[in-house]
Amino acid sequence: MKYTQPDLPYDINALEPTISERTVDFHYGKHEKAYIDNLNKLIKGTEYEDMELEEIIEQAPEGALLNNASQAWNHIFYFFTLSPDGGGKPTGRLAQAIDRDFGSFDEFKKAFVDAGIGLFGSGWVWLASDSNGKLFIIQGLNAQNPLRDGLQPLLTFDVWEHAYYLDYQNRRADALNKLWDIVDWSIIESRY
Repeated sequence: MKYTQPDLPYDINALEPTISERTVDFHYGKHEKAYIDNLNKLIKGTEYEDMELEEIIEQAPEGALLNNASQAWNHIFYFFTLSPDGGGKPTGRLAQAIDRDFGSFDEFKKAFVDAGIGLFGSGWVWLASDSNGKLFIIQGLNAQNPLRDGLQPLLTFDVWEHAYYLDYQNRRADALNKLWDIVDWSIIESRY
């Protein structure tokens, strides 16, 4: 199987001013493309060649194959959670679970951003759930993915510098706080 990079469900400039056209072009257009291209080279002729991306993430040993598979998946997951019509708050079961596990939506947002700010180096901050619906905030170094731990990823913010540096320079907190304006809660709720 050859993996292809899906087209974004919005125009390249649609996330402005939160994420600039230049950043989307660089981040999704170049970084994500490189992960997909590297993944296709690494799986050719191996037992992973016909696996779904999630299976590779769950089964591959640590190293280049896992890193490229996970980064390819993580970036698609991230960009397809965002929308120019995003913002607001979750509703229904997810809103109830956030209140139950974090106290309130505002407390959840603060804890999530704090986890992203507090992650030393590069990686991802995740909202994930276990099989019982309990929610967790996870700091993931480098290409870490909650699928490896048997959890269901719901939301992620990319805290690699290339995700925000062109727009926010070293102001990671500003970048993370602005992402709430473009999060599409209907997508996240469908994952829960």
